[in-house]
Amino acid sequence: MKAAVIVFPGSNCDRDVRVALEHSMGKPPAMVWHRETALPAVDLIVIPGGFSYGDYLRAGAMAAHSPVMEAVVERARKGVPVLGICNGFQILTETGLLPGMLMRNAGLKFVCRDVHLRVDAADTVFTRGYREGQVIRIPVAHHEGNYFADEDTLERLFGNGQVAFRYCHPSGEVAADANPNGSRRNIAGILDQRRTVLGLMPHPDRLADAALGGTDGRAMFDGLVEALAA
Repeated sequence: MKAAVIVFPGSNCDRDVRVALEHSMGKPPAMVWHRETALPAVDLIVIPGGFSYGDYLRAGAMAAHSPVMEAVVERARKGVPVLGICNGFQILTETGLLPGMLMRNAGLKFVCRDVHLRVDAADTVFTRGYREGQVIRIPVAHHEGNYFADEDTLERLFGNGQVAFRYCHPSGEVAADANPNGSRRNIAGILDQRRTVLGLMPHPDRLADAALGGTDGRAMFDGLVEALAA
């Protein structure tokens, strides 16, 4: 399996994703600078977290127009899996690869802590390492993680099984007081219609090694390798 991680000015989790992928793949991914106009032949593209371009304008808005994103969008439309984490999720919505948008957190403050997620779609290349309904613990670190979409879009996402993760209590109960940012219907991560593009605000890369305090994020990267290495 071969993977690429896109690096923007202001990315600060590109190395976290690199380490997580290397542990699962047994070799490092290609690190692709945002000014590149072409991508190597890869089985997976990851857009990491951070603050691309300092989050000026809107988070992800400037990065969405970086030269490399044309190639990313082209590969995504051909079915190459694309994973966007935190700022990567914001960039994916700005490019139109995922519906909706990420707004300022409801409390208007940066949120940095562990949260619990319920796995609502376990039958994708990204989530095959989990069970449907499983509760996992993953960190968040964002100021603009409040997912918004209109009612028609939300109905379509839920109806098509495109909601991958939702914020919940450790018991698995999806409730308002388990929502760290005000996201509609507690949405933490969504898929495109083909389920080959995933955007999520929490950071599986930050909890993919026991030395970091847990391994709930490791299953995502191990599952991707299992699915794509064949």
